[in-house]
Amino acid sequence: MKIQLIRHATLLLTYAGVRFLIDPMFSGREENPPIPNTANDRRNPLVPLPAAVSPNTYAQPDVLVVTHLHRDHWDSAAAAVIPKATPVLCQPGDEAAFQEAGFTSVTAVNASISVHGVTLTRTSGQHGTGEIGRMMGRVSGFVFQAEGEPTVYLAGDTIWCEDVREAIAIHKPEWAILNAGGARFTTGDPITMDADDMIQVCRFAPQLKLVAVHMDAINHCLVTRADLRERLAREGLLEQVMIPEDGEKVVG
Repeated sequence: MKIQLIRHATLLLTYAGVRFLIDPMFSGREENPPIPNTANDRRNPLVPLPAAVSPNTYAQPDVLVVTHLHRDHWDSAAAAVIPKATPVLCQPGDEAAFQEAGFTSVTAVNASISVHGVTLTRTSGQHGTGEIGRMMGRVSGFVFQAEGEPTVYLAGDTIWCEDVREAIAIHKPEWAILNAGGARFTTGDPITMDADDMIQVCRFAPQLKLVAVHMDAINHCLVTRADLRERLAREGLLEQVMIPEDGEKVVG
C-alpha cells in the first residue's frame, strides 16, 4: 500500500496493485477565487501542484474515487484531463455530474463494491455542525480492503463524530486518512477536522496509523501542517500521525 499526497485532498492510493486517484483538484495556483465568508481573501489553490499533470504522474488512474462534489475535491481541470473511460466511484446522487462531464463508467456506491479485487465500503460523515453542516450537504468516505493489504479508511470531509467512531469500530482499519486543516467560515464551528479532532481520533484508536492531509492549499483551511505538528507534539501524539508534504509518499 502506498499513499501519495498530491495536494489538499487529492491522493494517489496504490492498493493491491490498483491506482486509485482520489478527489482530484488540478487547478493551477490562484486560478480560483477564495472561499467566501472566510478569514482571508487569498485565491485558491494557495500552492501549485507538485508536478505537472500528465499520464506519467497521476492523470491516468485505474479508478477515480470522488467523495463529494465540492470544488476543492473535484474541479473542471481534473474533468478535462482524466480519460473519460476511467471508472468513477462516487456517492449516490453525484452520478449526473460525471456523466455530464462525459465519463462513461460511473457507479454510485450505496454500501460496498469490488473493483480489481479491492472492496470499497462507503462510510458517512458530518461536514460541520448545525445549519452550516446541513448546508454543506452529504459527504462520504471509503474503506479499502484487499487480501494481503492493510485496511485503509479514507474519512473524507468530516469532523470527529459518531460516523467516524463507528467506521473505526466496525472496520478496524490499520490506516486512516483524515482531512484536517480545520476548514471553517467566519461563523460556526470547523467543517473538517482540526487539531482537537485529530487528538480525539488518536486517543480513541491509539493503534491506528493516521495520515493527515487537506492543509495549506485552500484559504479557509486555517490549521497548518506546522500548527498540527506543534499541537500533536505537545500532546505526545506526533509519532502516531504522518503529515506528508505535497508530493510525498507514505508506504505501509
